[in-house]
Amino acid sequence: MGKSNRNNKAKAFRSDPIAKPVKPPSDPELAALREARILPVIKDLKSPEAKSRTAAAGAIANIVQDTKCRKLLLREQVVHVVLTETLTDASPDSRAAGWEILKVLVQEEEADFCVHLYRLDILTAIEHAARSIIETLTATEQPFGKLLKAQQRLVWEITSSLIALLIPIALARDEILDAVVANPTILRFLFRLVASELVPHEIFEETLSCLMVLSEDNLPLGQALTDDQETRCYDELLKFKTGGGVRAVLACGVLHNVFSSLQWLDHSPGKDGACDAILVPSLSRELEQVSSSNGSLKTSNPEIAQVALEILASIGTDLQNTLEKGNRPQPGAAGKSKDEEWNGLGDEAADTDVDAVAEADDDDAMDVDGDHEKDDSDQEDKGEEDGLDDDDDDDDLDEDMDLVTGGDDSVPDTAGLDDLPTLRDLIHKALPQLIRLSSDSADSDETAAIQTQALSALNNIAWTISMIDFAEGENAHVFDVWAPAAKKVWQKTITPILDSDNADITLASLVTSLAWAIARSLSGDTPSDGTQHRKFMALYQASKGLEHHDEGEGEGHCGCDCGDDDPLQSLGVKCIGVLGCLARAPASIDVNREIGVALMSRLANTDDVAPPAEIIEMLNQLFDMYADEEQACDKEVFWKDNFLQHLQELLPRLKIIAKGVDKRAFEELRTKADEAVLNLARFIQYKKKHAPR
Repeated sequence: MGKSNRNNKAKAFRSDPIAKPVKPPSDPELAALREARILPVIKDLKSPEAKSRTAAAGAIANIVQDTKCRKLLLREQVVHVVLTETLTDASPDSRAAGWEILKVLVQEEEADFCVHLYRLDILTAIEHAARSIIETLTATEQPFGKLLKAQQRLVWEITSSLIALLIPIALARDEILDAVVANPTILRFLFRLVASELVPHEIFEETLSCLMVLSEDNLPLGQALTDDQETRCYDELLKFKTGGGVRAVLACGVLHNVFSSLQWLDHSPGKDGACDAILVPSLSRELEQVSSSNGSLKTSNPEIAQVALEILASIGTDLQNTLEKGNRPQPGAAGKSKDEEWNGLGDEAADTDVDAVAEADDDDAMDVDGDHEKDDSDQEDKGEEDGLDDDDDDDDLDEDMDLVTGGDDSVPDTAGLDDLPTLRDLIHKALPQLIRLSSDSADSDETAAIQTQALSALNNIAWTISMIDFAEGENAHVFDVWAPAAKKVWQKTITPILDSDNADITLASLVTSLAWAIARSLSGDTPSDGTQHRKFMALYQASKGLEHHDEGEGEGHCGCDCGDDDPLQSLGVKCIGVLGCLARAPASIDVNREIGVALMSRLANTDDVAPPAEIIEMLNQLFDMYADEEQACDKEVFWKDNFLQHLQELLPRLKIIAKGVDKRAFEELRTKADEAVLNLARFIQYKKKHAPR
């Protein structure tokens, strides 16, 4: 005879922890509430009488929104009862109430509650309910339309609860999202709701919203949706996007996520040429519904306008994947040889002794050949510039456009971007609406949110385009279309907001980031009135009044005004970026000197040392402003105002500042600080070598 398993015997006699009596709360008020309202409904929820169970489930669904009642219900293991008994009840009313209870609990509790439900196998319960709804909607013997109104109502109530549960549960953890998308019944349920004409308007919108959330950066879902032949959900979404209204916007949101995950871009479109270009006109038309009255925004549906703007902002960001393929150098572009230009830190400088470099004589200066170390593909790295030879001595707009487009031989705007239809439609269809919505004043929280979202969309588009190299006529077909639009953004959006002196720090940060991207892409030909740089100087001074941290004091301390965000994206850094761009040719010598002196003075201030991120950006801008010794500002400002001496004095202090940045808490900031030390030493030697004779 085999040995008995004592562990199994112990388990057999172990009491069920869920069945153990729950101790009443010590608080008298809660104890009384438990006795009066909670225990009776829990008892009825377990009653053998169907009517009692149904009534109890409905009662719990009503009181679960109350915080005290909800906490007491959770103490009484209401989730276990609902999952094991209520959701499998023979009564449809009880099942509907059970799903409503879970929906409210998920909405009111934290994300870890969703994880708890997942571990209790909530997806199996959702799958079972979803399959039942699919069968009901597709039944032929008893068509859904012939069911009693009460029966139809219960189906839609359960459907709504399932959809509301799926979103927060899927977002709680990546593994849960993967499990949801890997469940064919759940996907079939959502696809069926999109394709069915029986679905009420509210349920349809909830379904599209759910798919929009689930499909973001989700290749398996994108593939499943486009491969679906049973419901042809993808074809239905294409139809809805052209219909206008809420359905069109939400359908565009799902389609954009699908296109992005499948990499259906301008140069590699999907079915029937599908890419984001087919979505921009629909989204732009929806924005036209937001009216402007006496300079103020008016709309009957601010939420859907915000969604449309969010989608356009995402399209603007994803456009970079397309532009990387469309970033074509133009043949015959002429310029200075590498031996005659400052290219930043070269690969061979990595092992250079900075102290020796800083003290070397002109005869020992390093060769300045090499690549300027920066990541042009990272849209969020706003601390670097595309190139250091983008400044041309053009006197006015006509000469600049002749240089870029070839004068009278330039092609019409619409034809210039036929190979980049998404960018073309963003500029010609979306940008006019974005400019209007971002420049008009907001008289409510809803319209203020619309203005903010419009600025965000403009910001994403502008930064993506600013990553393209327009130096020496490269990508002229893009610049030819973008430059006039960018100048309009500056004049119609940036200038009015600057003139309003708005105290909203979020708005100031957004418009400054946008101004930086616009000025960066125009390479010194920004349509500033010659005084607007002072606005950004004042804004920089105001940013110093924000809370500053001390770098090197553990996590959360970076020495800037960014709070807990990226220090390289602080308002101060953005102001410096704009100022550097506004100082480039064809800016006047006076403007260049005013900005250059301001930056050098801030770097030289040892009593109020600038945060590391700001110092890095000041140096980046100074490198770009004075890289070309052929520019008038090099002799008239850099050398006359003795900038070289100030930079030499800064180098040893910069080394100390760089070492003070905690590389564990701020790895990118430390890396850029170390690069700034090497680049400054290299720049000093380059300027010595090319000093005026």
